[in-house]
Amino acid sequence: MGRRRGEDSSPGVGEAPGTASEAAPGAGTASTIVLALVSNLVIAAAKAAGALISGSPALLSEAAHSVADSMNEVFLLTSLRRGRRVPDRKHPFGYGKERYFWSLLAAVGIFITGGCFSFYQAAKAWRQTSGESHSGYIIGLSVLAVALLTEGGSLAKAVLQLRAEARQQGRSTAAQLRRGTDPALRTVLAEDSSAVLGVLLAGAGMALHMATGNPRFEAASALCIGILLVVVAVRLGREAEHELIGQAVDPEVQGELRDFLLQQPEIDTVPELLTMRMGPASTLLAARVDLNGGIDSERLEDVCVRIKRAITARWPAFDQVFLDITDAEAQAHPRTDRARTGQQAQ
Repeated sequence: MGRRRGEDSSPGVGEAPGTASEAAPGAGTASTIVLALVSNLVIAAAKAAGALISGSPALLSEAAHSVADSMNEVFLLTSLRRGRRVPDRKHPFGYGKERYFWSLLAAVGIFITGGCFSFYQAAKAWRQTSGESHSGYIIGLSVLAVALLTEGGSLAKAVLQLRAEARQQGRSTAAQLRRGTDPALRTVLAEDSSAVLGVLLAGAGMALHMATGNPRFEAASALCIGILLVVVAVRLGREAEHELIGQAVDPEVQGELRDFLLQQPEIDTVPELLTMRMGPASTLLAARVDLNGGIDSERLEDVCVRIKRAITARWPAFDQVFLDITDAEAQAHPRTDRARTGQQAQ
């Protein structure tokens, strides 16, 4: 059997991994992040001014929330720029995981700057006994109304981008949110959603304080904002953790890849198939394959190149494809019968 053990590591297409293919998702995400950053900076200043005038702890918590979101959007813009760098000697698989690292920093920023400060404001407001002037609170509620419109517009932009990506992938919006590979977009969606909900919580606390004269309604509001931010931060942090450690693609995609390889006339079995996401638009595939007999060494290279190009054409995100030609029997892997449609094993 003309079989040799080796590894072919050339990409399936003639472009550098993680460059052109990654630019497309980053472009739309960048505009979404910039819009969120501008709106958060303006709203943070307005909330801070309103909090100083009214003395509202709930509004001050929301100001800290907007400051945290602004810092995080700077992190995310940095991740887009650094994640698009081309591979080099030290990083042969590219810099796609920069996106996950900076998303992790954004989650930490939400937790510390937003969540912890809100807990402090809640504890401070709970001990408060005197109320503030209603005129100051009217100003604060007006600021929150403007913030709701601004944050809602930013959230709508992020949702529209998510829906567009879902249509491109042929998925529902909910499925794209769960399975999408762009951590920056997920972070913006989480921030904007929590911002809208935080504004509503702060407004409810201030309105109840005005109506009853009891400042503990605002303490409860600030506490709820803190819990909301901590939950969002933990969720985003866990997602970034999984990707940084090295997460495989969905099991159904792995199954499709295995079936595709088994449909190739030269492949007898696929003893092992490994995948790992290297970035939002870059994925590694390493497969150990056992070939049929009668393939000489001169033809082997052409077979590997053809299969890898076919994989990359069908799944563009798999820009790093490695095929390890092995002898399944020698490796004590059980040989299995294959179901081929319209093909017969050689």
